[in-house]
Amino acid sequence: MQQLNLTIQPDLWRILELHAQHTSQQPAEIIQNAIAEYVDSTRDRLYQISTSTALVEGVGDGAMACAELKKYGDLGIGTFEHLDGEMVVVDGRIFQVHGDGSVNEVADDVVTPFATVARFSPDVDILLKEAPDLSALLAATDRLRPTDNFFFSLRIEGRFDYVRTRALCRMEPGTKLINAAAVQPEFEFHDVRGTLVGFWSPSYAKTLSIPGYHLHFLTEDRTGGGHLLECSGSDLTVQLQRGTKFHLVLPETKAFLDADLRNDPSADLEQAESFQPERVK
Repeated sequence: MQQLNLTIQPDLWRILELHAQHTSQQPAEIIQNAIAEYVDSTRDRLYQISTSTALVEGVGDGAMACAELKKYGDLGIGTFEHLDGEMVVVDGRIFQVHGDGSVNEVADDVVTPFATVARFSPDVDILLKEAPDLSALLAATDRLRPTDNFFFSLRIEGRFDYVRTRALCRMEPGTKLINAAAVQPEFEFHDVRGTLVGFWSPSYAKTLSIPGYHLHFLTEDRTGGGHLLECSGSDLTVQLQRGTKFHLVLPETKAFLDADLRNDPSADLEQAESFQPERVK
């Protein structure tokens, strides 16, 4: 049996001792059980900050620092305070695609109002020979999903013949998503290597997450990306991981506490997705 030496803070040790006395367990047994429970709770789990309804209603105040977010997943998507660009989480690193198309890896103290992450360990890993457009890519991905009732994390990478994306621009506090989407620029990439990451969410979760596919792109050299609108490619590695656990963290910001979140966000989400702003090449 392996041995592990731990240094435990005094306050936590006192809690551990009291729990051991109450349950007639040894501290080592409690620690082993806690580790096993933690590993099980993080397997196949999506961890999300805030809700799609709050995002639609313009609740854009930062709710969690990126340093904290990285504790819960190494793949994901989201946005930044007051919709300042697109978040792409790849291999545990968080990147920000700005409205001008530039990209930077964010500092730990940068905050997010809305994000979803997962610890990615794919259940499915295939090579897709041809994806002439986004519809074909998603149709191929649909065939890999055994149900419409689980969440799924996705990672798709390789060389793309063409990618079209867009990125939110920083907005005034309280700006609704449909208004922000109306002015976000688009970007095009040709013959580029990169990674798509994101999620498929069931329709029943529409007030919490964005139903269907929601994918963000990041070039291999980390100089471009954004919210995916269209793509084509070949010999793409497609990986999926099912999500049977959904951990939702609600912001404690004043903006969230005061917001009216009773409306169904579906119409506004669909409208925001349908905007075709002026394209930047």
